[in-house]
Amino acid sequence: MSGSKNIPRGFSLIELLVVIAIIAIMAVILFPVFMRAKEAAKRIACLSNMKQLGMAVMMYTDSHDGYLPMATNFTEPPDSPLRLWTGQVHPYIGNQQLVSCPSQPGRYGETWVERAEMTIGYSGATAYDPNGCVEGEPDPRGCEGFTRPANVRLMDRTSEIGLFADTPGGPVSSKYRGYTFSPYNGPDDPVDPRMGAPLCSDRDLVLELNNLPPSRLKPVYARHQKRGDDSGFTNVMFADGHAKGYSAKSINAMSAGAAIIWRFR
Repeated sequence: MSGSKNIPRGFSLIELLVVIAIIAIMAVILFPVFMRAKEAAKRIACLSNMKQLGMAVMMYTDSHDGYLPMATNFTEPPDSPLRLWTGQVHPYIGNQQLVSCPSQPGRYGETWVERAEMTIGYSGATAYDPNGCVEGEPDPRGCEGFTRPANVRLMDRTSEIGLFADTPGGPVSSKYRGYTFSPYNGPDDPVDPRMGAPLCSDRDLVLELNNLPPSRLKPVYARHQKRGDDSGFTNVMFADGHAKGYSAKSINAMSAGAAIIWRFR
């Protein structure tokens, strides 16, 4: 009979609401997972950049009798690219994006003014200033250079010496110095003085401690998976070329945590 034919019907309002509710619940569940996966991918990309910078540093030292690039070479004039470590290793990296962490894209520091906006920083313990601190001084806080360049061939335990880390970048007028971090501005380690930590947090310490002069800042920024409680991570590249991630809490625990040699001079 013609009246018995199946007639297609649409979804009822209740069925549509149920489907929409299920999609909304799934979005709430999956969105944080996607965000964590995206942040993890950025952290891995940042780690890869640091490893390539490590290779560039190794090539530089091979070509310069074991001397490391200088975070700052204060014998060069401010308008010279060789005043910054980026200009010194540039022939070995080529890609300027390597000095930027994808989690906070920065700006390549080719000039003295641009040095503030990089987001991967090099250890200030490598800086050279003929009028600076003498190696082995008991308290070089605020020191921005040593009276002789650093030589990797004179270092012990290079696999434990931290050379690169994530740094906060921003305007130089706001006291950012993203091209470098200072190993000497944080707490002292009671067991091994070499493991005294740089200022380190998963919060922007340049903002929090802006009353200090720039020479007393230059922190490490544990920006990856940051929650404001120092559980966030920073990547660290070591003097032997390998790189690894550490939480701010672990770095601040010093010899009881990450056990990284920051103050190798």
